[in-house]
Amino acid sequence: MKVSPWPPDLVDHYRALGLWRGETFDDIIRTRAADPDIATRTAVVDAERRLTYRELDERVDRLAAGFAALGIGPDDRVLLQIPNRVAYVETVFALFRARAIPVFGLPAHREAELVGIARSAGAVAIVSPRTHEGFDHRGLAETVAAQVDSVRHLVDVDDLEALFADPIDHGRADPSDLAFLQLSGGSTGIPKLIPRTHDDYLYSVRRSNEVCGVTADTVYLATLPVAHNFPMSSPGILGALVAGGTVALTASPTPSVAWQIVAAERVTMTGLVPPLARLWTETAERGTDLDISSLQTVQVGGARCPDELARRIGPALGVTLQQVFGMAEGLVCYTRLDDPIDEICTTQGRPMSDDDQVRLVDDDGNPVDSGTGFLETQGPYTIRGYWQGAGEGSFAPDGWYRTGDVVEFDPSGNIIVRGRGGDRVNRGGEKVSAEQLEEQLLAHPAVRDAIVVAVADPYLGERTCAYVIPEDPDQPPTLAGIRGFVREAGLAEWKLPDTVTVIEEFPETGVGKVSRKKLRSLLAG
Repeated sequence: MKVSPWPPDLVDHYRALGLWRGETFDDIIRTRAADPDIATRTAVVDAERRLTYRELDERVDRLAAGFAALGIGPDDRVLLQIPNRVAYVETVFALFRARAIPVFGLPAHREAELVGIARSAGAVAIVSPRTHEGFDHRGLAETVAAQVDSVRHLVDVDDLEALFADPIDHGRADPSDLAFLQLSGGSTGIPKLIPRTHDDYLYSVRRSNEVCGVTADTVYLATLPVAHNFPMSSPGILGALVAGGTVALTASPTPSVAWQIVAAERVTMTGLVPPLARLWTETAERGTDLDISSLQTVQVGGARCPDELARRIGPALGVTLQQVFGMAEGLVCYTRLDDPIDEICTTQGRPMSDDDQVRLVDDDGNPVDSGTGFLETQGPYTIRGYWQGAGEGSFAPDGWYRTGDVVEFDPSGNIIVRGRGGDRVNRGGEKVSAEQLEEQLLAHPAVRDAIVVAVADPYLGERTCAYVIPEDPDQPPTLAGIRGFVREAGLAEWKLPDTVTVIEEFPETGVGKVSRKKLRSLLAG
């Protein structure tokens, strides 16, 4: 199935450079299982199961045949809602082998999201557990199937062996065809579907491995929901499998659970979002009896890591911090492992590929030569359009992707994220960066986490509202205290928050990110 083609001149350019090599995802497991030096190594492990590359390949063969027996074949879209477990890897690669199209849902999705995703994708099947963390996923799948005419199969991921059949020849996918559909990380509504090809996505995985130092000795721990782009490919579980390394999966990212797997499997690399990185760092600073000394690299991405936290991560966990900034639509930036510590702690890295092209524009789309601007990009793994033409306005007339991020570049070419376009507060004509103000709030000793949003104001146009999670719920920070603290930090008076609201936790979007829209709605209400 052809989707969102790159211009022919760029296709020829990427192939001539060897960036697009004509590989498919099914090639990964087949070739590793056929390599005598890799076949008997652990490919994937969780708290209950372990598979070598050879065992994984055999099970993928039989499960792919089972999908085919159900009538699921080339170009059929299959919606997945599978937690972090070995069965996730088995299912995804069985669909690749059957030349079907995985659609990567998340365990946290509920009826509204799943119905929208299934309809948009035209999903013919849903693969999910019976229950997970006390939630009835089978009942949810039945509810979705009753509303989406295309869904004709519900597959129980807890009993995949019931589908196993004798292996058959499915043929080989065209590397330039659609490989899978991801979900956009947008802040509102039903996620848009992102079409990825074998060629473009496998290049991003290989290049991530080169930048991040992933080898056959890497043991990558997926702490975040593995259907997210970050733990899937930056370098993620796919990076580990491409390198012939090991994928470890944890059901919970909390130190009490995840660190047991780190100790048992001698995990060398993992990826965290900032709130989780803070939890890991604070836990390590208090001391632990679990041996996490095998950890070498901890990546932090998904949102901007506060500078003060970034400086604590390496010393607390005994690792090299690697900041990751990117998007499921394409561009990925990394700080390099040998960058100066100041760059690692204060920037979000630079594009990983020499063929990534980036530019900054203003509100009207005009080039910005210096300072902050809206980031636009194109490259060998950045999409040229959403599934079925969704996301009008997300692409410039020349096809460059409009990320919506407000950034600037330091002298070394590293990106410094200043926020999202919608996160800038226009307060009486003065622009307030939510990212900058959040950075100051997080330095306050009484603040554990903070999000800044804009709310309409009849006099100013917009006012600046800060939501904070306190370090001590019994001693929350006050508006006067917060404003005085930020003022002493040197911010202009118009950048101080107009209101401060204490909250226990932040509401999330359908893809697990903080929902600024919901926070704004709370204030409006």
